[in-house]
Amino acid sequence: QVQLVESGGGLVQPGGSLRLSCAVSRNIFSINVMGWYRQAPGKQRALVAAITSGGSTDYADSVKGRFTISRDNAKNTVYLQMNSLKFEDTAVYYCNAEVGLITKYDYWGQGTQVTVSS
Repeated sequence: QVQLVESGGGLVQPGGSLRLSCAVSRNIFSINVMGWYRQAPGKQRALVAAITSGGSTDYADSVKGRFTISRDNAKNTVYLQMNSLKFEDTAVYYCNAEVGLITKYDYWGQGTQVTVSS
């Protein structure tokens, strides 16, 4: 069982910044992919950013150039730095971990609310 705990959400004005943190209960080098997803009311959960065990990153087109995913292996923590926030970034943000070699398992954090409002 992998435990993921998100933090750092809150209320921010358009153009502002937030940094989300995801603390993981195991060494993140053993996790295939860490990702940040978001879900707005009535919408499906969608990928925001992902980082592999090798350090490769991927971003949704809507956040490229504004968001940065990173990790600190010593702290077993993954971050999402969010800059130039827009109204449409408002959502619950979830941390995700894919674990396994042959059989893959997905684990999710409890979510943290990000609200962008003037």
